[in-house]
Amino acid sequence: MYVHFSGLIIVLSAVSGPALLLLVLGTLFLLRKFKQHRTKVLKQKYFKQNRGQLLQQLVSQKADIAERMIISLDEIVKATNNFDTAREIGGGGHGTVYKGILSDLHVVAIKKSKIAIRKEIDEFINEVAILSQINHKNVVKLFGCCLETEVPLLVYEFIPNGTLYHHLHTQGQERSLSWSNRLRIATEIATSLAYLHSSVSIPIIHRDIKSSNILLDDTMTSKVSDFGASRYIPIDNTELTTRIQGTFGYLDPECFYTGRLTDKSDVYSFGVILVELLTRKKPTCSHLSNEGGGLVPHFVNLLASGNLDQIMDPQVLEEGGKEVQEVAMLAASCINLRGEERPTMRQVELTLEGLQQGSNKKYKKDDRVTEEFEIGSIRDNYSSGTSEGQRFEESSRRYSLEQEMMISARYPR
Repeated sequence: MYVHFSGLIIVLSAVSGPALLLLVLGTLFLLRKFKQHRTKVLKQKYFKQNRGQLLQQLVSQKADIAERMIISLDEIVKATNNFDTAREIGGGGHGTVYKGILSDLHVVAIKKSKIAIRKEIDEFINEVAILSQINHKNVVKLFGCCLETEVPLLVYEFIPNGTLYHHLHTQGQERSLSWSNRLRIATEIATSLAYLHSSVSIPIIHRDIKSSNILLDDTMTSKVSDFGASRYIPIDNTELTTRIQGTFGYLDPECFYTGRLTDKSDVYSFGVILVELLTRKKPTCSHLSNEGGGLVPHFVNLLASGNLDQIMDPQVLEEGGKEVQEVAMLAASCINLRGEERPTMRQVELTLEGLQQGSNKKYKKDDRVTEEFEIGSIRDNYSSGTSEGQRFEESSRRYSLEQEMMISARYPR
């Protein structure tokens, strides 16, 4: 009897062992399948939530763009080694930028936002669709986006040499970019903005031009980046009404007060960059003048009084020639508080090209920024002796830049 019982245990053990193993393996398999299904459903949810179908429709007529533009999350995870902190190359309050390598061996910068503003997702997708078709040597190339996460991920070409801001304002660095490089970079930025304003099928206002959004590649060629705040210029109009958005120190005062955004808002911001290139000082340096109005009004006042040397970067004075004064006058025309009196970016581009070539070539008045403008009227616009309760007057549009800058500080981007 005992022998039979022992034999039964052996038989049952022999049978139940593989069965138990199969049960465990089967359970693990089902759990894996369930996890994969859940991940797939979540990806589909985010893809739909981020208007992925809209993007597919917008680029469906060009299959090569559609195939390239929409990048899977699996590809992004592999490219960043699952968002390894060692791959982080930048970041801030709005998100993190990772360096990655796609399967096609393109080295890219992947921008991962922290939050998503749902009401702007439709506009974001439309902007991505348009920017995917922009091919300009001075605009950062957008490889595509991933819509399978809670917030969309943007994939740009990787630009290795940092920002223009870094090259101008790094502490302890006695000398910065040469004058010839600064003039070339200014021309390249102007060329890209002129292209965005007047050469693409649907003109674009960048809306956040600043030195930290100008990247420099391995040959020090400039690349305009960060189109997150960009807006289209209405075809049947020259301006649009929008909420205040931009960066303290670069924000167009006229747009701030009226809420009307035009291509001249980019011109103002570009003018601030020109002042940065000339002075190597930050736009928010409030200690520059007794009024504390910052770099722009101080620059205009010194230019008007003929004392610009007091604020100029010594390297510019040493290396630059007669072009320095002309660039200073051009900057002043760009930062005029009256938008209609600022030049277009096409005019700025042509003027800078002429200066860069070192020729005395004369352009038609409509093509080139005239040098015979009243610098005194620009200076008067920046006077800061007004009362605290000053109202904005549409007829004259003269107001204190100091007041504008203090108020605009409430609207950081």
